Amino acid sequence: MNNLLRKVQSLQRPIFVLLFIGSVTSWCGPVTALTVGIVFSLLAGNPWPKECTDWSKKLLQLSVVGLGFGVGIVEVWLAGRQAVLYTPISIVMTVAAGLLLGQLFRTPVRTSVLISFGTAICGGSAIAAMAPVIKADDEEIAISLATVFSLNAAALFLFPPVGHLFGLTERQFGLWAALAIHDTSSVVGATSAFGVSALAIGTTVKLARAAWIAPAALIASRFTNSQVKARIPLFIIGFIVAASVRSLLPSMQHLWQLFAAIARQGLVVTLFLIGTGLNRQVLQRVGFRPLAQGVILWLIVSAVMLAVISENIIR
Repeated sequence: MNNLLRKVQSLQRPIFVLLFIGSVTSWCGPVTALTVGIVFSLLAGNPWPKECTDWSKKLLQLSVVGLGFGVGIVEVWLAGRQAVLYTPISIVMTVAAGLLLGQLFRTPVRTSVLISFGTAICGGSAIAAMAPVIKADDEEIAISLATVFSLNAAALFLFPPVGHLFGLTERQFGLWAALAIHDTSSVVGATSAFGVSALAIGTTVKLARAAWIAPAALIASRFTNSQVKARIPLFIIGFIVAASVRSLLPSMQHLWQLFAAIARQGLVVTLFLIGTGLNRQVLQRVGFRPLAQGVILWLIVSAVMLAVISENIIR
């Protein structure tokens, strides 16, 4: 086994390149890409960790914009309008539950705040925006990101089979994924594995939720006297523009569908790059208390959202 690991590590870069090329091809789906990335990283290590982190963020944003060509602006408006009704309530309840769990498990305060906001809004993006507002240090940020990232990976594997088990429609599953999975990348990965309609609903509702990053950071800054300001991520605006272009120029449907297909595969590549970031160092950062807080909060949110969506309280 040790000899095999040494051989894999000696071929680290060429194997990475081959796997990366494989993730670009249509045979590779979201779950496969993430799994391959994680396994490769744990066995051989990532030869370009910083570059993969940087490019995964950029590719995710570009791919989300491209997904806008796959939905009409009317669909975006309807999903976003409905999300406005329940998003603030669910964010407040999630943050409150997270902070209570943080006290229960005696998680360090700033770490607890980051995990709670990351779960409530948009995973790593919310953590990155909130960290400077509450003056979190690098270790607290790393622990929070590692906790959320681990749960993101688990969600991508678990949500589609659970959705089928409970007989969710594509719309219901899209809503559930958007409200219960942390990061946009995993929401897209899980919903694309479930169906085209699930992907459209999940992406739109998740981006509507991500728009609350700025207001949440602004509110937090009032309590911490911080001068740091967060803005609505530009890729959300890009998604809306792309959806508008598709609706204004319906005669070019074939081109818009091509752009959307490229964007979906771009997200598969993103998941591969994200998977290569889950290494031994990341896993070691996740202590028992933050992990317990993150897991239990995630399970509570997932179960509650599944119940209210199954009962058509949220549609």
